[in-house]
Amino acid sequence: MTEDNANPHISYVVADTRRPRFAVAPMIDWTDRHCRFFHRQLSREALLYTEMVVADAVIYGDRQRLLGFDRVEHPVALQLGGSDPRKLAEAARIGAGFGYDEINLNVGCPSDRVQSGTFGACLMKTPDVVAACVDAMREAVDIPVTVKCRIGVDDQDPEPGLDDLADRVFAAGADGLWVHARKAWLQGLSPKENRDIPPLDYDRVRRLKARLPKRFIGINGGIHSLDAAEPLLDVTDGVMLGRAAYQTPGLLADVDSRFYGADAKPADYDAVFAVMADYADRHIDAGGRLSHIARHMVGLFHGLPGARRYRQILSSDATKPGARSEVLWRALAEVDRSASSTDAVAA
Repeated sequence: MTEDNANPHISYVVADTRRPRFAVAPMIDWTDRHCRFFHRQLSREALLYTEMVVADAVIYGDRQRLLGFDRVEHPVALQLGGSDPRKLAEAARIGAGFGYDEINLNVGCPSDRVQSGTFGACLMKTPDVVAACVDAMREAVDIPVTVKCRIGVDDQDPEPGLDDLADRVFAAGADGLWVHARKAWLQGLSPKENRDIPPLDYDRVRRLKARLPKRFIGINGGIHSLDAAEPLLDVTDGVMLGRAAYQTPGLLADVDSRFYGADAKPADYDAVFAVMADYADRHIDAGGRLSHIARHMVGLFHGLPGARRYRQILSSDATKPGARSEVLWRALAEVDRSASSTDAVAA
């Protein structure tokens, strides 16, 4: 962590133009600090989320390893997992001390490991517990506290179920609610299947927003492109992309112009790679490996001539002992970058 990490611009007030109109979802094993540093080179404005970190790990574990980040990642939010209000309040306080811009509570992950800890999506069944957690976190920190949830779980009726959860968390002081527009099935479907098999229901999220016009309601789930994301802002306050942003990160280069009014201009990938090469060598000199960083960059040139060879170099050479940033430059040299980032994503 570095000093002077505070970011004064993030706001969940619906009328505020600095609210997080676009976010990259928290994804376990994917959105680590190296991924977020890379994504920040492509978009200055997108709100970036950490992987979910369990409150107990924050309190008792290696905090620098779990929570440390580079100040260029701002705005960046810490997602916590847990169901004990006292522990979540302490973890939130620690996270705020590290300089995060937001604390988010996971009420959407359906994995068996998360269920065994009585948190994640199973908390949809106990909205009073979620509200108590939000209230405790809200009392502990001065930065936004938000919740990320599903529209329901198992046989729960998403109409009263989601309304009840939303009303309770906002009454407890939540600043925003991000809704993955699918149910989660806690039995019978794997976490991977829960990302695809339960049908999407964007209309349910639209109805929630229509009922709560003064509250921040963001939407997530099955949004595969910026073209698909943009119209959702007509009926919700923010859009959150997960796998699409990770697997085809080139789309992030257009986020600032399409969602935040920045001037549209082609991504300067030479500049991006210069920053990433320096970052990678510093990480290696500190005892890390190039693969820790390169793995997040593999999908950057999806659809462009030479992208396959680019992926091969990063996937193989970056894992070799002693690999340094020259591997990144060698991979980049294989790509024909004459097509735009939008063309690349569409290909």
